[in-house]
Amino acid sequence: MNNDSPYLRLEGKVAVVTGAAGIIGRVLVRQLAEHGASVAMVDVDKGGLDKLKASLPGKANVITCHCDLSEEKAIVKTVEDITGHFGQIDILFNNAATKTNDLIRFFDPAEKYSMETWREVMSVNLDGLYVMARNCAEVMKNNGGGSIVQTASIYGALAPDMRIYDGSYYLGCQINTPPVYSASKGGVISLTKYLASIWARDGIRVNTISPGGISSGQNEVFEKQYSARIPMGRMALAEEIVDAALFLASPAASYITGQNLMVDGGLSAW
Repeated sequence: MNNDSPYLRLEGKVAVVTGAAGIIGRVLVRQLAEHGASVAMVDVDKGGLDKLKASLPGKANVITCHCDLSEEKAIVKTVEDITGHFGQIDILFNNAATKTNDLIRFFDPAEKYSMETWREVMSVNLDGLYVMARNCAEVMKNNGGGSIVQTASIYGALAPDMRIYDGSYYLGCQINTPPVYSASKGGVISLTKYLASIWARDGIRVNTISPGGISSGQNEVFEKQYSARIPMGRMALAEEIVDAALFLASPAASYITGQNLMVDGGLSAW
């Protein structure tokens, strides 16, 4: 994106990024800092946050917030800490999601899926996302409004084509799209529409991005089979997802709320 665009001048704005140490989160933080925003980086991965902060330019006005997004009290305190430090919250990128600490169980087939794993994923992907939105919105209301952009997935709106997972591996595990992932991301899309409708009167816009597959360590078999399903013939770059998210957060999208933007290389057009 063009850093000189008046729509992307974010000086004086405070942005919260959850899942900041992740693939999309890292790029979001860098882009926000480059556009002049102050950034609160939120993640359960303290080491990842410290590494990210150390990699940013010295002029970047950022803080790290170690937070378990499955815990309501931890989220409430984190939002209070951010508000106490910066005095405001203007933008929330509700981006965090979990694969749990047990990848094998996370990728179990639907017929065998554990309710323990289901609840662990939902506690972050949907419950934690709602609590973070709820508490940041209260701060935004006092500031005259703001923008919330939530990360869903193409598989919150579409069923996965399980044929692309034959012979597909990630971090040594055979992969698929688990039922809890689709259910949680579908919940994000529905929740976004609901929150947009009730908070519009407070000047708060709420939108969702639904990324397609991002190359992040999957094996060559998966990349080839996934890309064959995409009209543009390739996987996404994290920067392409972030540019869409920044658009929705920016004044360029001032009359857009309650929408789910599919950033999928055309997959949903088939």
